Amino acid sequence: MRKKLTLPLCSCLLLATGVFAQVEKKPSSLGFSIGFADFIAVQDIKNTSISDAQIGGFSKMNSSFVAQYWKGLTKNLDVSVAYTGSFINRLPSTFPHKPVDYFHALGAAVNLKMFQEKAPVNPFLTAGVEGYNYKDNWGVQSPLGLGLQLNPFRGNANFLLQAQYKLSYSDKNVNHLFYSFGVLAPLTEPKAKPVVVAAPPPPADTDMDGVIDADDKCPTVAGLAKYNGCPIPDTDKDGINDEADKCPNVAGLAKYNGCPIPDTDKDGVNDEEDKCPTVAGFPRYNGCPIPDTDGDGVNDENDRCPTEAGPADNNGCPRLEQFNFNAKNVQFATGKATLTKGATTELDKLVTILNAHPTLKLSIDGYTDNTGKQATNLTLSQKRADAVKAYLAKKGISADILTATGHGIDNPVADNKTAAGRALNRRVEFSVVQ
Repeated sequence: MRKKLTLPLCSCLLLATGVFAQVEKKPSSLGFSIGFADFIAVQDIKNTSISDAQIGGFSKMNSSFVAQYWKGLTKNLDVSVAYTGSFINRLPSTFPHKPVDYFHALGAAVNLKMFQEKAPVNPFLTAGVEGYNYKDNWGVQSPLGLGLQLNPFRGNANFLLQAQYKLSYSDKNVNHLFYSFGVLAPLTEPKAKPVVVAAPPPPADTDMDGVIDADDKCPTVAGLAKYNGCPIPDTDKDGINDEADKCPNVAGLAKYNGCPIPDTDKDGVNDEEDKCPTVAGFPRYNGCPIPDTDGDGVNDENDRCPTEAGPADNNGCPRLEQFNFNAKNVQFATGKATLTKGATTELDKLVTILNAHPTLKLSIDGYTDNTGKQATNLTLSQKRADAVKAYLAKKGISADILTATGHGIDNPVADNKTAAGRALNRRVEFSVVQ
């Protein structure tokens, strides 16, 4: 029994330790609770398992009541003394000395709350020691459990819900569960702390500016009477007072009489940082307009060929036609991807153009008419585009700037129902992409 009693007693001592602070704590209070003692559930768990035991069934419980006294030691720690009376009519077969009509218990406990006293919902832990009696049998048990203190109206009265495991230290009793619900009210209302009202200070002029503090809107900073004891204002906080500031509502510099650095062209870049102060531009270009490096009227941000002049409708890139190149002269042997002599002559012009303009990148797109199967035409168009790319690469043009794509019968430029239309659709198109 001595070893079993050691753990609850140590728990009580640990819960009771701590420094007593000058904070709100529970006043002396009396309470009454309705309870239910369950002597059967613990035995069911021992005999079966916790999943099979019917914990909390009212048909196996004994009606009880609890009269108790509580007192706060600190803001989170209370002590309590309670008398519990149980009307016994449901006991396990293992309970000694049956039958039993009435079960008494008197003991003390410490209660550790999670929050301070006036919290609306306040969980707490309980540990204590009780003496019990039934018939001529006496013994000791320890209530260990959880509780919930409810204070919905933030007053001094509380509702208490508790669930405890009562650990017995002799064979005259069995370990059992105990549940209760009740109310706890203070014996006396707490006294309100007196409010100390400080005497008002005598009239003074702290900043010695000739305006007494009672009338001074800036009592710690010397000022002028016309500004109610405050200094001359600086509305825009630029360090230049409003009487000397030509732009009192906009922060500026002394060299501009309190006005901001001017922005002549109204582009959001002030003249001191603007490299084009009379022409509107952008901050990323230091106040200058977007440049047009190749002078083709398409600015560099929209120009896909910023170093090669070209029309706007071609995104600023040159058309090969302007270099006297005619893509219609690039022909192939019928049904083959073999370049004709005229085609190689025309492609030699393209080699000259690309060497003279090394920044250009070229897209080569092959097409066929609708004669034959689509798969065959797609393969043929790709081979023809590849043949052009291979010829240009052979002539020293980097393959990295060339893209060859076969499209088969897609995107016809003429009617495939006529021989003339089909001839126009059998083509290779060249376009500058950068």
